[in-house]
Amino acid sequence: MFLKPITARGVGFDKEKEALSYIKKLKYKILTTNFTTKFGEIDIVAKDKDTLVFIEVKYRKSLYAGTPQEAVTFPKQQKIIKSAIVYVKKNNIKSEIRFDIIAIYNNKIELIQSAFSLKCDQFYI
Repeated sequence: MFLKPITARGVGFDKEKEALSYIKKLKYKILTTNFTTKFGEIDIVAKDKDTLVFIEVKYRKSLYAGTPQEAVTFPKQQKIIKSAIVYVKKNNIKSEIRFDIIAIYNNKIELIQSAFSLKCDQFYI
């Protein structure tokens, strides 16, 4: 029997599915997943009541390189923000927006709401 090797993308996909299940339990409404632009990708776009939420999912199998949320560096945040602006403009969104991180480590899922924010002058890309 030949076993298919586990790839980083395969693990990432599984962890994104876990994150989706987790936020559905919190009553978030999933709008889309893996929204891709020329700037980067947003793992999950959802609504939390009246707020549009852009969610980055990060998984670490060890803390050798830091916590999952530490992997969402300032440059990564800027890519997510630029992609979020594309989403907002494309869909003519008028609601409040928020940037969350779902950190997964050691079978524990942590939702970090408002993990980073958009500056007013960043809206113009």
